[in-house]
Amino acid sequence: MSGADFVACALACHPDSPATAVRGVSAGVRSAADGALALRFELHGDIARIEVPALSGPERRDGLWRHTCFECFVRAETQAYLELNFSPSREWAAYAFRDYRDAAALPAAFDPGIAVKREAELLVLTATVPATALTLTAGARVRIGLSAVVEEISGAVSYWALRHAPGKPDFHHPDAFALTL
Repeated sequence: MSGADFVACALACHPDSPATAVRGVSAGVRSAADGALALRFELHGDIARIEVPALSGPERRDGLWRHTCFECFVRAETQAYLELNFSPSREWAAYAFRDYRDAAALPAAFDPGIAVKREAELLVLTATVPATALTLTAGARVRIGLSAVVEEISGAVSYWALRHAPGKPDFHHPDAFALTL
């Protein structure tokens, strides 16, 4: 993984989970010279109608995907991949898989340095994942899946991704790894 260009993409809402308060979600990724991965997510809409978790200290927490959060899936040239979750609360989670939903040992502990900016019609989350947490081989082509779960105050939940596989929302599906760096 190399290059300093920031790649930005619009995420598509899953057709079975329409959003009423969200106008759009975009995500971007950039690989740094040291192998770190910089991420930026933007949620556009009526933020007052979005269930945004309260800001807290940065710490690892499971189950973030049950509420508004942003996700990055990283796969090198193998079936193994990482799932990284980032909440607007600044909590985060990391999971490793040997293959489709086949859990493996977690990557090294890290602090993704999550920053959040909230405005009336925009929520921005940025995070940086250090190279040591990514466990990638130098020079390997990397496939990325960028996604978001958005919970509205009404209780409605929408699922956003670069590409959705057929059927129910499934960010782990190989089709979701739609960006190559």
